[in-house]
Amino acid sequence: MIKKLIIINLLVIGMLFTFSKIASAGEYEKAVLGHIVTNSSEIDKQKLLEAEITKIGSKYALEMVSILQQYLPSIIDGAMADLRLKLDEQHKCLLLKDTKIADKQCQ
Repeated sequence: MIKKLIIINLLVIGMLFTFSKIASAGEYEKAVLGHIVTNSSEIDKQKLLEAEITKIGSKYALEMVSILQQYLPSIIDGAMADLRLKLDEQHKCLLLKDTKIADKQCQ
């Protein structure tokens, strides 16, 4: 549960950070826009869109890798703690299986 929340938060923060960077047009964006305006009848809009989406996707992927690399130890620690809790619960239920002791989690 905590692992999912951390991952969702990282994705949202990454998306917000990258969307704020996209809003400002740089030299590349100005050049592409100028080319589209001047040659709009000759441009294959499908290919242009695919190229831009690929460029943006790879940029986001690289940023997400660096973010995940930074927070991976915390994510793994949380996953290991959850796994230990589940295994402890299963072990307890196996120990109580043939006894008269009742437990709510082992029913």
